[in-house]
Amino acid sequence: MNERRAWLDRGIGETRGVVTLDGRPERLLIRRHDDEPRLLLGARLVARVASLEPALSTAFLELGGGAEAILPFKPDARPVRGQALEIEIRGEPRRGKLAVARVLGPAEGEPRLLSAPDLLADLAALSHGAALTQGGPARQVADEAEAEALEILHPLPGGGLIAIEPTRALTAVDVDLSDRKGGDAKRVTRQANLAALATAARLLRLKGLGGIVVFDLVGRGHDGNALMAAARAAFAPDNPGVAIGPVGRFGTMELSLPRRVQPLAERLLLEDGALSDRTLAQRLIRRLEAEAAAQPGARLTATCAPSVAEAATPLGALLAERIGARFTIAAEAGRPRERWDVRTTR
Repeated sequence: MNERRAWLDRGIGETRGVVTLDGRPERLLIRRHDDEPRLLLGARLVARVASLEPALSTAFLELGGGAEAILPFKPDARPVRGQALEIEIRGEPRRGKLAVARVLGPAEGEPRLLSAPDLLADLAALSHGAALTQGGPARQVADEAEAEALEILHPLPGGGLIAIEPTRALTAVDVDLSDRKGGDAKRVTRQANLAALATAARLLRLKGLGGIVVFDLVGRGHDGNALMAAARAAFAPDNPGVAIGPVGRFGTMELSLPRRVQPLAERLLLEDGALSDRTLAQRLIRRLEAEAAAQPGARLTATCAPSVAEAATPLGALLAERIGARFTIAAEAGRPRERWDVRTTR
């Protein structure tokens, strides 16, 4: 079907935009009120060349406000240290990596932001101008998209599943028949692999993953032409920049996808895989907002771990501007970070 829809959840301190493909989340864009706009995909700036690494064909850029980026360059287009350039962010920073820029032309003056990306415009482009849904339904869709983006195991249509696991070097996609049934084993494995390519393409976009992706296909004797055609169709929305390799002798298929946005896992999780205090605080504030709407005039108390309470305090100030100061965020020593509750108080 390839029907896309757009959803916008305007939360406290955080706005989430979702694009769904045939009813399943395909993109999740998160903008927080304290994000650095200089480092968002599509931001345009005047930057200054701070230093050069000729052996790596890379320049380091000052963007202003303490923000930095790298600029890959060709030998015949080497910038000059101290030069001012107009640039666009083409890859957001990742854990341990700086943002990546491309040159638009010469510039003058000090490093500064010229224009920041607009979430609504991004949603319209990614959904091909689909009608926008807001309010309660959009919040539910955004919550579901966030949950799916953080899962490792994902079911396939018709049975079977895939596991998507990023590492420092690449992202591995393992295809498993699991409970997929059928009389013809070769036909079953072929259908599972085709479904895996389509499903993984959507999920990799949702998770914000790029770079080298390796599919461990199920079965043997693969129809390489059919798989190549299916991969081209599934990953067409990620162009330009997609490269697809043939099925190898060990039953694997490799792709290279452009890295454009910060992976959602880095956005929402700590390095050990646990939800960050900020992510938990955003969920707590959404719960407080929902309870306040369900119980007009009631006083509420949210009890949570101290680190979550600290992260939620500035968000609570923003919530108070919307619903009034009729709630309290209480820190409880020893409470697990991912356990909190909201109750009515007198």
